[in-house]
Amino acid sequence: MFKRKGIYSVIFLIIIFLVYMFVKEYPFYSKLENFDNPRLEIPKKSDINLDVNLHSSNAILVNLDTNKILLDKGSDEIIFPASLTKIMTVLIAIENISNLQEKILLPKSVFKNLYEENASMAGFLPNEEVTAEDLLYATMLPSGADASIGLADNIAGSERKFVKLMNDKAKQLGMKNTHFMNATGLHHPDHYTSVKDISLLLQYALTNNTFRDIYTAERYSIKSTNLHPEGITVTSRMFNYLNGNEKASGEIIGGKTGYTEQAGLCLASLATINGEEYILVTVGAKGDPRTEQFNITDALAVYRQLN
Repeated sequence: MFKRKGIYSVIFLIIIFLVYMFVKEYPFYSKLENFDNPRLEIPKKSDINLDVNLHSSNAILVNLDTNKILLDKGSDEIIFPASLTKIMTVLIAIENISNLQEKILLPKSVFKNLYEENASMAGFLPNEEVTAEDLLYATMLPSGADASIGLADNIAGSERKFVKLMNDKAKQLGMKNTHFMNATGLHHPDHYTSVKDISLLLQYALTNNTFRDIYTAERYSIKSTNLHPEGITVTSRMFNYLNGNEKASGEIIGGKTGYTEQAGLCLASLATINGEEYILVTVGAKGDPRTEQFNITDALAVYRQLN
């Protein structure tokens, strides 16, 4: 009898040890707040398909009020998302950070490969200490890869483990043509999605008020830090491109741009027209950050047809 109790005690201690090692290896599981399968009503095709001559190779337009697809151009085709990836990065971070004022240190390791890969940066420096909220805005508005990696490392311990969360969320949302390899959108042949999948992601993310606030912000001021005593102001790349077009700025209320040579010019935008909300996701427009922004041109052309 005593031997049996001894065996049970050993088994119990082994179980406790294994649980401890699992939590230690995957600390982010203890932070998950919204890991239940989200209820997302898949948009249905409308009887109308807008006829717009687009620069973009793939596009989808969804009316969020009627949940109808009004424009579909190769929406299920596999594409490279570039920095549209950061929509998922920000969403996962929001769902896993309980205190947005939490201080996060950005070690030198965050910047190690980003300079070599010519990634877009928010302007932070090695060993800078900022808040989680700062990193969220810096990921979305100026598309800072430094901010993205800072969030990933802090939440999951590494970018690789953070990417697992991204792929898990993609499966939950029914993003059937999506696979992530990083948190930044830097090109990788196995890092892909479809414009329909990005629209599903954005539709879900916009139900989160914190995400919506960040996604629709034109600028954000980071307060004094240990390495930037004067603070930093980050601005939305999309709204920077829209400056000077008052009519467009009044309709398009949020967005995330993206670009790599393989992905082309990309845009996932949110607009309010005649009291209804629309999301438009486009990728594959020719050009680069120095040319005309054909992703913006396409968005304006599509939204004007809805007036």
